[in-house]
Amino acid sequence: MGSITPFLWFDTQAEEAATFYASLFPRSRIVDVARYGDAGPGPAGAVMTVRFELDGEPFVALNGGPDHYAFTEAISFVVGCASQEEVDHYWSRLAEGGEEGPCGWLKDRYGLSWQIVPDQLGTLLADPDPERAKRAIAAMLGMRKLDVAALQRAADGV
Repeated sequence: MGSITPFLWFDTQAEEAATFYASLFPRSRIVDVARYGDAGPGPAGAVMTVRFELDGEPFVALNGGPDHYAFTEAISFVVGCASQEEVDHYWSRLAEGGEEGPCGWLKDRYGLSWQIVPDQLGTLLADPDPERAKRAIAAMLGMRKLDVAALQRAADGV
């Protein structure tokens, strides 16, 4: 089987978005930029697609023009974070010019949805003590950017 690659449709910002995303994540880079030729459908020389990698994973961005498709929360990318510092870094950079949402979700300046999630969240939500898990879930539901220490305090009942 071949690989599966996320393919992101932008109006005209494919290269800008790919460059921005690649600047945020380690092991990320622009791989290739393909341009429209005389046959179109975009203007000759304009960026058509950008192949890029985020943390070593392949992506493709297309300048497909306006009035075709828009990103929705039905598709999002989850960024697992080992620390609160990572949560803070990715949250602040991706939310800049975008829109903060509940429970660690945000839309970036291009309308793409991201979930910025501390690695500890899964452990807290799956705690074998249902009361601890319930308190952690209740705390998460009241947050925008997730706060590891606050989630832990809630689970502990503090």
